[in-house]
Amino acid sequence: MNWSVLARPESLALYAEGLATTLWLLLGSLAAGGIMALLLALMLTSRIAVLRWVAGAYTYCIRGTPLLIQVYLIYYGLAQLEWIQARWDTVWPWTYFKDAFFCALLAFALNNAGYTAEMLAGAIRETSPGEIEAAQAMGMSRWQIQRRIVLPSALRRTLPPYSNEVVMMLHSTSLASTVPAMLDLTAAASRIYSTYYLPFEAYLFAAGIYLCITFMLVGGFKWLENRYLAHLKPRTH
Repeated sequence: MNWSVLARPESLALYAEGLATTLWLLLGSLAAGGIMALLLALMLTSRIAVLRWVAGAYTYCIRGTPLLIQVYLIYYGLAQLEWIQARWDTVWPWTYFKDAFFCALLAFALNNAGYTAEMLAGAIRETSPGEIEAAQAMGMSRWQIQRRIVLPSALRRTLPPYSNEVVMMLHSTSLASTVPAMLDLTAAASRIYSTYYLPFEAYLFAAGIYLCITFMLVGGFKWLENRYLAHLKPRTH
């Protein structure tokens, strides 16, 4: 094991750039995916059958196909269509499709939205009828009940499964290394390997970084669960 190679400035700079890309992909996909998931969850629980069907078809397709295929379809599919390439420099939003980072981010956000929407929709459906009846007795409108009672309660109860989705999304960002010109953490390890022919050192170091980020994410969500779900824990006295 030749760990001294990883201590070289060029190796550390490569990993630092890859780590920054990985974190931007994670945060960007969670932010954009979270907004889309909220809209999809409201569609899934809507009284309008067409909205439920459209949202259900979307989440079914997203959850039923591999993320790698979705990345390929966006980067090698949509981004390579001639009519999109002809508008790369002139028409928004097609100008973003020439950016490999945007294509990877779009794929991750769409995937995250599909899974998170189903979690949130399930939590909305499981809202206690007593909470809704109490809100109705207070004279709240349907929108006020959603905004003040249902959504806050559902968001809190979605924290445990959502924490798993965030960790899985962190690990899934490694698929960005399959996109040319993308330098995420896994791609940085691949470059170290191809340069020095040290597979164990390169990939174990990257795995250690992923593991540290995972521990921080799990710890953060544990704190959130203890803060916002304390009332759901069984009493010990």
